[in-house]
Amino acid sequence: MQLQLQTFSSLVSAAAAAVQGSAKQLIDLTVGSTLRALLEASASIGLWMQWLILQVLQMTRAATSVGVDLDSWVADFGLTRLPAVAATGLVTFSRFTPTNSALVPLGTQVKTADATLAFDVTQDTTNTTWNATLKGYLIPASQATVTVPVVAEMAGNSGNVQANTITLISTAISGVDTVTNALAFTNGIDAETDAALRARFQNYINTRCQATAAAVSYAVSSVQQGLTWTIQENTTAASIYTPGNFVVTVDDGTGDPSSTLLTNVQTAIAEIRPVGSAFQVLAPKVVAANILLTVTAAAGYTQAQAVAAVGTALTAAVNAGGMGVGFMFGTIYQVALNCPSVAAVEGVTLNGATSDLTVTQAQVVRAGTIAVS
Repeated sequence: MQLQLQTFSSLVSAAAAAVQGSAKQLIDLTVGSTLRALLEASASIGLWMQWLILQVLQMTRAATSVGVDLDSWVADFGLTRLPAVAATGLVTFSRFTPTNSALVPLGTQVKTADATLAFDVTQDTTNTTWNATLKGYLIPASQATVTVPVVAEMAGNSGNVQANTITLISTAISGVDTVTNALAFTNGIDAETDAALRARFQNYINTRCQATAAAVSYAVSSVQQGLTWTIQENTTAASIYTPGNFVVTVDDGTGDPSSTLLTNVQTAIAEIRPVGSAFQVLAPKVVAANILLTVTAAAGYTQAQAVAAVGTALTAAVNAGGMGVGFMFGTIYQVALNCPSVAAVEGVTLNGATSDLTVTQAQVVRAGTIAVS
């Protein structure tokens, strides 16, 4: 039933009408009279009680609850709000005199130029300079730079910084002089919003008694924010037709999700998969988008500024695609010409051709060599 809300004036009018209707003589209800003051005071209390009722009604429904009230509402069903995701990316340490070797220790802290955001060096065993014994990245003698991964100390969208903004080394490193990030960081995500949590709760309810693709998708979406995935049914990872087997390919925006993330997805799917079925969770196969083009700088800009702007914009555009999403050749022109520093674009090729880049459901497009001149 729809709650009929009352205003202050309507409450006072209704009370005055009730009093006058019960009295045997005309009542003085003019502004400032004692009885008028009593009725207005009662109306104020009525408004307050009406507000309390609305607050209670709001908190008893997921559709209208917000913040911690929504958290407690869905917690009764075993759901929790997905936490923020820390931004990650690559920074390059450089030195002026590469005579001797130098070590960038694990956990080295770097900051943005204004010192407001901090990032820590993380481990990457596939990096050729990683030294497990020294717990850091060993820069050989005569080598001037090393590029290593970092993660934002504060999770959330605040860690998404522009290119060349991480320039301070907070932890002193012998033999290393400067640091910078050639590319922007874009994968930091704030904690799940109320709207997103409500939508996920609906998927949760709708897939509880099902073992469908939607149920699998819900399980994946509940592991971490920022994931994209595809589901291939009745096939194996080797594309062999196998009834009852399905393959889930997951990406976290990097093209190389960690083994921990893949294990967490595996565990989540195992809880809802149909009895008797089998499945595999895989990282995507990365298809590099190698782009070649020539740009002409617009008036008021240098050629170097135009080249840098287009390179950054194209890298972001290519990496924005999710699982199974190709990259259109025409997007290169669109992205480049959208840069204010660019007046014209020519000589464009995408992987040596002038056609769209298509991928399978198990593949993801990521920026390869972006050569802008």
